[in-house]
Amino acid sequence: MAIEKLLIANRGEIALRIHRACHEMGIKTVAVHSTADADAMHVRLADEAICIGPPAAADSYLNIPAIISAAEISHADAIHPGYGFLSENARFADIVEEHGIIFVGPKPEHIRTMGDKIEAKRTAGALGLPLVPGSDGPISDLAEAKAIAAEAGYPVIIKAASGGGGRGMKVCTSEDQLETLMQQAGSEAKAAFGDATVYLEKYLGNPRHIEFQIFGDGNGNAIHLGERDCSLQRRHQKVLEEAPSPAISTEERMRMGEVVRKAMADMSYRGAGTIEFLWEDGEFYFIEMNTRLQVEHPVTEMITGLDLVREQIRIAEGRPLSVKQEDIEFKGHAIECRINAEDPRTFAPSPGLVTTYHAPGGMHVRIDSGLYAGYRIPPYYDSMIAKLIVYGRTREGCIMRLRRALEEMVINGVKTTIPLHRDLLQDPDMMNGDYSIKWLEEWLAKQDA
Repeated sequence: MAIEKLLIANRGEIALRIHRACHEMGIKTVAVHSTADADAMHVRLADEAICIGPPAAADSYLNIPAIISAAEISHADAIHPGYGFLSENARFADIVEEHGIIFVGPKPEHIRTMGDKIEAKRTAGALGLPLVPGSDGPISDLAEAKAIAAEAGYPVIIKAASGGGGRGMKVCTSEDQLETLMQQAGSEAKAAFGDATVYLEKYLGNPRHIEFQIFGDGNGNAIHLGERDCSLQRRHQKVLEEAPSPAISTEERMRMGEVVRKAMADMSYRGAGTIEFLWEDGEFYFIEMNTRLQVEHPVTEMITGLDLVREQIRIAEGRPLSVKQEDIEFKGHAIECRINAEDPRTFAPSPGLVTTYHAPGGMHVRIDSGLYAGYRIPPYYDSMIAKLIVYGRTREGCIMRLRRALEEMVINGVKTTIPLHRDLLQDPDMMNGDYSIKWLEEWLAKQDA
C-alpha cells in the first residue's frame, strides 16, 4: 500500500530527517509536538501539526492515546517512530497496526524479542551470531553464578536484563565480590527499570564497539550495509561515530556482514535494524540488537549512497528491498559528531536561546539539525541539538574536512560540545584510529588533570 500521509512520532533532528525523506517521496507529513516544541523546525515545515500534550515526554511523545488520536484526526496512513521515545515499544507497534495504520518499523514480535536482552541473546545464538561467554539466561542463584563466572573466567560483568545506559551493570573481578555486586546490580535494575533480573557475561578488557546496519523485507530477504565504529563513548553514550571502522579489514567486514545478513534473513526481519558487537583481538561478540533507525545512520548513508529512511518507508509499504547485496558498494569514509547543548568540560546541560547559528558548508558536509537563530532549546529532552556528518575519499581527508567544518560551525547563546570535537580531532590516537570504548573517558580524565 502506498503511503500518502505519514505521522512523525518524534521531535528534533530525526523528525526533520523523516520529513525530508517523505517530501522527496511525495508523501505529506504530520508533525506531533508538545507545547514546548511549538516553534520547532519540524513543526514549521510539516504539512500539518498537532499538539499532543505538555512538555513532559510522558505526557506527549510517550502518550500513545494522544499519538493514535492525532493519526486518526489527520487521516495519516502511517506512523514513523524515529529513534528513542516509542521506537522500540512493541505495544505501541501493536496498537498502531490494530488501528489499521502502517507502522514504519519491524514486526512487533521482533521488537519484543530483541528488547529483552536475555531473549535477544538466546535468539542471536540460535541464529548463529557469536556470543560473549556467560549465562544462557537470568541468574538469581549464587552457586550458579559462581559456576558460570569460573567457566567464563574473571573478570565478569553483571548486567540488568531490561537495562540500558550503563545502569544495573557491575564489573566483578573475583568470586568474593560476586554476591554483593549481584545484589547491587539487581537493586539498581529494579529502581531504574522495574525489573531486578540480571545476567552474567565475560568482561572484555579493552574492546571496540562495532555495529552492523541491516535491512530486511519481512519475507526472508535481507542485506547488510557494513559496519560503524561507535567506540568513542562517555558513560555508555556515543559521542562520535565513523564508517567504516579503522580496525576492521575488508575480509572481516564481508565475513561478519554475511553472518548478520543471513541471521536477519532467517528471522524474516522487517525494516531497519542494527546488530551491535564488542570486538576484541579479531573476535566479534554480540551484545544487543536495536530494532530501529540509529542516531548515527547518516555515516552509513554517506559511504553507501542509500537513503535509509526512504528504504524504511518503501519496506513499510510492502515493497521489496531497493538493492541486492551485490549492488552495495562501500566508498570512502564518513564521520559523525554529535553536537550537544552541554558544557564541553563538565557536560552539564545548557538549554536556552540560540542567538546565532551558522551551519558549515562545502563539499560532502552535512548537518542534521532543527536549529535556527532565535530558537529556544527546551530543557525537557535529550541535549543533542545537531549532527555534523562529513565524507571524504580517505579517512585522513575526512578528518581534515571535519576539522574545517567544526571551525566554521557557530552556535551562540548556549554552550555546546563543538570545542570537545575540535580537540578530539587533534589527538594522534584519534588520527590513527587507535581507540577503544574506554579511550574517551581516559582522554577526558587527562584533559581535566
